[in-house]
Amino acid sequence: MIKQIFAFETKADYERYEADINYLIEKLQQYEMFLKENFKLIHMPTSIVWTSSELATTVFSNIPVPAFTNQHTIYMTPSVEEWRTFYLSQLENEMLLNEENIEEIKQYFNTITLDHVFCILAHELTHHIELFPDEFDDDRTDGIWFEEGMCEYLSQKFTLTQERYDKLRAIDNKMIALFKPKYGQFSIDQFGMGSYEQHSLAAVMLNYWRSAAAIHFLVEERYEGNVKQVFDLYHEWHISGRKEKLTDYFGVNDF
Repeated sequence: MIKQIFAFETKADYERYEADINYLIEKLQQYEMFLKENFKLIHMPTSIVWTSSELATTVFSNIPVPAFTNQHTIYMTPSVEEWRTFYLSQLENEMLLNEENIEEIKQYFNTITLDHVFCILAHELTHHIELFPDEFDDDRTDGIWFEEGMCEYLSQKFTLTQERYDKLRAIDNKMIALFKPKYGQFSIDQFGMGSYEQHSLAAVMLNYWRSAAAIHFLVEERYEGNVKQVFDLYHEWHISGRKEKLTDYFGVNDF
């Protein structure tokens, strides 16, 4: 059983989020069973640290995203308000021209729910499935986009309603259109290249949007919903020695 650790600065902070945390834990137990039955989740993280966005990004790590995992622990902020602020901040200090798209995106981020926040928690747990051959402490980077994109896909596709999933994909695609010309002039094989040094949250998140779009295309369009076939091909690439770039292997260089 995963231990639940509460790292808030005050008791009032914990009490403010207690009901939401309990809801997320209950949903995670259901998603855990889904992963165990379908995607070879064997070794669970030992704990979840529930904390604020500020503590997650300044005390527990220096990365700008208030949810992350390592081999043993998931760190997560449960606050819908903080996640809304996080997503809206992607648009700050950016020179953006498409006002119509921007207003639609802002409206979407302003109305995300606890179920959207759950997708983030589920994403972190999905990193622990055995179908990803790279370990948490591996130095290999050539398959990061596949793992991150698949964690996005599984955690969203199988927890949201189809309508909510389709809307999320549409918003991600709009964000790609806005930011790829500025920050995405490299292959997703180079996931994260320089983005954490650009002081732009959008530059960081663009890696995830592009990777999720590529996985969605592979599963939903090319292989007609057969996620197992996509994993099988990925494992063939890995077992054969990773002789070519994964984007070349899958033919998804346009993402």
